[in-house]
Amino acid sequence: MKPKKTPQLLSAGKALPKAKPETAKPKEYTFFEDVYDVVRQIPKGRVTSYGAIAVYLGTKLSARMVGWAMNGAGKVKPKVPAQRVVNRNGMLTGKMHFSTPTQMQELLEKDGIQVKADTVVDFEKRFWDPAIEL
Repeated sequence: MKPKKTPQLLSAGKALPKAKPETAKPKEYTFFEDVYDVVRQIPKGRVTSYGAIAVYLGTKLSARMVGWAMNGAGKVKPKVPAQRVVNRNGMLTGKMHFSTPTQMQELLEKDGIQVKADTVVDFEKRFWDPAIEL
């Protein structure tokens, strides 16, 4: 025989009210979502760096965290143009995270950006700084 459940009682002998279902809370943005929001604003034909995004987000020493966020960008909706984020020298250091070794370069070339030896040609001219542009 199962023991009967009895309501918990307050010290005054009254039953505790039943817990109310939680109401929907506004969604809190994560660092990764902030990174994706910045990357989605990079215009076609321009590139930025992991460090420039980190500086813009107020986390100057978090360029590697930006890189980590970009590593998972392929599964995010709406799409994130991850090919537009390169290292501080314009090198395609994130290319191994694309489905093929040449996909990052192909997507950049489709954006109108020339790549030679895994480096953006005219990187300084193509560089988009979110701290200035946004």
